[in-house]
Amino acid sequence: MLDEIRNLVTAGEVRISEHGYDEMAEDGIGVRDVLDGVAECILVEDYPSFGKGPSVLERDANGEPIHVVWGIPRGHSSPAVVVTAYRPDPTRWSDDFMERRR
Repeated sequence: MLDEIRNLVTAGEVRISEHGYDEMAEDGIGVRDVLDGVAECILVEDYPSFGKGPSVLERDANGEPIHVVWGIPRGHSSPAVVVTAYRPDPTRWSDDFMERRR
């Protein structure tokens, strides 16, 4: 699914959900950072049966981590949708931001 998302982003077939915009604005994340980061992102979690899509770790232009949840609407092949994007809290995530602390 991540490859599908990357292909859709490259093709410009992207939508950002209202919630995604709100979360990005709250954490000072730019749309360009999210779109540019998908090419080099690392899969953190995948939700194939839930339909939400992959959760990925991206880096912004300054190298700071961003967690982004991408999806493709159920029953469709596009667009790639930013469900949410936020800056992970280092007290709640492992040092590499790949696992939640317990």
